[in-house]
Amino acid sequence: MPTATAKKVVAKKAVKKVAPKKRVSSARSLVEAEAAQAFWVTDGQILHNLRALADALASMSAASFAHHVSKSRNDFADWVEAVLADASCAAAMRKAKTQKGVCTVVVKSLKSYG
Repeated sequence: MPTATAKKVVAKKAVKKVAPKKRVSSARSLVEAEAAQAFWVTDGQILHNLRALADALASMSAASFAHHVSKSRNDFADWVEAVLADASCAAAMRKAKTQKGVCTVVVKSLKSYG
């Protein structure tokens, strides 16, 4: 008589479907500095917000940038933190080594604004 072979019983794991996390909108409003708190660049530009700073950094001469940023100071980062109230952007700006690096930080930071 042939013997029946035992079948292995494999338990199937229940797959729990997880709904994708909803993206919480962390978009903030872009802060607009009043005239008395605007940033006056040595080349004559007057900046009122982070977007204007990004544009200014992209076209600013190295001499103008060096006037505001050195190893011991960073006027742009100080202004962004104190007036525009963006401490995380200011901290990243202080870590950047070059004008292009500072500009990149500002552009990336702008993405968090609505």
